[in-house]
Amino acid sequence: MEPTSLYITLLLVGFLLIGTEIFLPGGILGIFGSVAWVAAAGVGWWNFPAPWNMLSAFALLLVGIVTFVVWIKYFPKSRIGKSLSLTASTKDYKAHNEVDTFPVGATGEAVSTLRPSGIARFNGKRIDVMADGEWIEAGQPIKISTTSDGHVSVVKS
Repeated sequence: MEPTSLYITLLLVGFLLIGTEIFLPGGILGIFGSVAWVAAAGVGWWNFPAPWNMLSAFALLLVGIVTFVVWIKYFPKSRIGKSLSLTASTKDYKAHNEVDTFPVGATGEAVSTLRPSGIARFNGKRIDVMADGEWIEAGQPIKISTTSDGHVSVVKS
C-alpha cells in the first residue's frame, strides 16, 4: 500500500473508531482509534519529506488534544450526552432506615431472585436485602440473619 493511502486510511479508521465510541462506550474502540492515529503519525513521520512529517505529527497531536478538550467540555451538555448521564441529584437518596424495625430472625419472602442481592417483603414492606452464601429464588421463604447500618442479610428459612 502506498504510504499516503495508508496514512489516510489510518486517519479515517482512527476517526471512525473514536467516533463510534460515542455509541458503544467502553474505551476499547477509542483506544484502537488512538492507536490508529499514532500509527498514522508514524507513517507520516517516516514517509513524508522533512517539513511535512513534523507538521503531520504535530497536527495529529493538536487535533487529538483539541478533540479531547471539546469532548470533555461540550459532550455532557449535548442531547446524546444528557441521555447517557444521570440527571437526578443523588442527595435525596437514602438507605431505608426502617431496617431496625425488622429484628434478626424475622421471616419474609424473596420478591426477586437474590443473586446475592435483591428485594424481599417483610410484614408487607419491600426492602433491599443481601443473601448470605447461596442464591435464593423468588418466592422462597427467608429470614433475617443480620442487620447493620441499613444492610440486611438473609438466609433461606
